[in-house]
Amino acid sequence: MPFRNAQWLVAVGAEQTTAVFEPAAERGAEAVFVCAHGAGGHRDYRGMVRLSEVLRAQGLGVVRFNFLYREKASRRPDTMQRLKECFDAVVSRTRTELSPHALIIGGRSMGGRVASMLAADGFACDALLLLAYPLHPADKPEQLRDAHLPQIKVPVLCFNGTRDALCRRDLMERALSSVRAPWEMHWLEAADHSFHVLKSSGRTDDQVLAEVGDVSQRWLSQF
Repeated sequence: MPFRNAQWLVAVGAEQTTAVFEPAAERGAEAVFVCAHGAGGHRDYRGMVRLSEVLRAQGLGVVRFNFLYREKASRRPDTMQRLKECFDAVVSRTRTELSPHALIIGGRSMGGRVASMLAADGFACDALLLLAYPLHPADKPEQLRDAHLPQIKVPVLCFNGTRDALCRRDLMERALSSVRAPWEMHWLEAADHSFHVLKSSGRTDDQVLAEVGDVSQRWLSQF
């Protein structure tokens, strides 16, 4: 596996998108995380870059990419099928370029949801890493996005904040009661959907990300 940054143009049918690979901070790492952005983000969104830095420090190589709609500077997400096709194309390119020993897929919010649906379909990957999984739309807890979760078979590490308006804790815990995959649910105290905390919490955003890094490092030891 190369130990240098690389930028790729990735064909997705007749279209193309861009992706960037950033190796782990320490040489010898063989696990790669293909990380997708949320609905309103993009591959170079500050939160994505900061997350990549934290995970790379824990020995994980990271591939960040744009879904097709963001590559075209649109803010309207593609259909789920098109999102899946784009994710699939980036993973295929990752395997070709890097041949990782372990390949983990996931991402923030919508990006993590797309990865989870791929995994539920039987998509070949070693694990899922989900950050701010959007269990339901804001203020619409009755519209759950959990029907596919029991079909997931690979290990999962999922981070959500206890103030996340898109993931009520009791509803997530109920949804996970029917999941048989080794799913580790980690709640970030006082964090919202963006992993932001209020000053009154006594915590900082950097401390929240450090917690994500520490928990991820322990979880990654199985790979």
